[in-house]
Amino acid sequence: MSTTPPSAGLGATIRAWRDRLPPSAAGLPVVRGRRATGLRREELADLAGVSVDYIVRLEQGRATTPSASVVASLARSLQLSTIERDHLFRLARLVPPADEMISDHVPPGVQRVLVRLGDVPVAVFAADWQMVWWNRGWAALLGDPSEIPPPLRNFARDRFPVNDDHTYLALWPVTETDPDTTDLALVSDLRRATARFPQDRRLAALIADLNAGNARFAEQWATGEVAANREVRKTVRHPSVGPVTVDCDVLTDGDSELKIVIMTAVPGSDDETNLQLTTVLGTHPPRQGEFPR
Repeated sequence: MSTTPPSAGLGATIRAWRDRLPPSAAGLPVVRGRRATGLRREELADLAGVSVDYIVRLEQGRATTPSASVVASLARSLQLSTIERDHLFRLARLVPPADEMISDHVPPGVQRVLVRLGDVPVAVFAADWQMVWWNRGWAALLGDPSEIPPPLRNFARDRFPVNDDHTYLALWPVTETDPDTTDLALVSDLRRATARFPQDRRLAALIADLNAGNARFAEQWATGEVAANREVRKTVRHPSVGPVTVDCDVLTDGDSELKIVIMTAVPGSDDETNLQLTTVLGTHPPRQGEFPR
C-alpha cells in the first residue's frame, strides 16, 4: 500500500502545477472572461501531445504509469524546474534522467525566452538533434511536426536518411545555400555529444544506425573533422505562400547542449511579409503528390 498522501500523488501534483501556469506563460492567447487562471486540461494535452482523456485519467488517478517520454513532455509543457521534473518522474515510478544522459528538458527560463519570441519560427532540439519543442510559427512555416512519429523527429535522421522512404522533418521542400557545411556541422555536433554523453543509449543507437545505413554520414564521421554551426540561409517552398527565404541561426543552451533553432527573414523584405503570412494562414496539411522532392 502506498504511503504517499493523496494530495501529493501524481495526479494531484499535475493538477496543482497545471493550475499555477498562466496561459500567457505558455504562449497561449488570454481570452477575456476566462475563469481558469491556469492551463485547462485541453491546453495541457495539446502542449504535451497527449489526449485530453489521458490527462483526465492521470489527474483522477486512473492512469498511474505514464511512459518516460510522456512525463518528459508534461514536464516541458508545465515548465518545471529540473528538481520538479525529477520529482514528477519519481511520482510516476520512473528513474529521473541522469546527468550523463541527454536531456529533453527545456528549462523554464529558456521557455520564457521562447514565448517572448512570439510567432518567430523556433524549435528546440536535444543534444542528439531530437526535436523536443516547437512553436506555432515553426509549424506554420515548415509544417506541423506533430504529424511525424516522435522517433523520427530527428534532424540527423532527416539529413542522413537510412532508407528511401524516410519521413522528412519539414513537410515542404527546403533548399539552402551551403548544405555541405550544414551536414558537416551536424556530424561534428553529434561527435561532441558522444564525448559529453558517452553512456547515452539513444545517441549511441542513432550513431550506429547512421553509420550503418548512410554512406555519406559514415564518410564524414570517419574523417573526425570538427565544424561549428553558423547562420545558414534557407528557402522554404510553402504550399500556400510560395518561396520564403529565411536565415537560420542555432543557439546552444549550456551543459545540456540544447539547440535552439530560429528562423528570421530580412526586415522589410517580401520574405518577411510572406513569413508573417504563413503564421496568419496557420498549418496546412500537404496534399498527396504536392511538391515532389
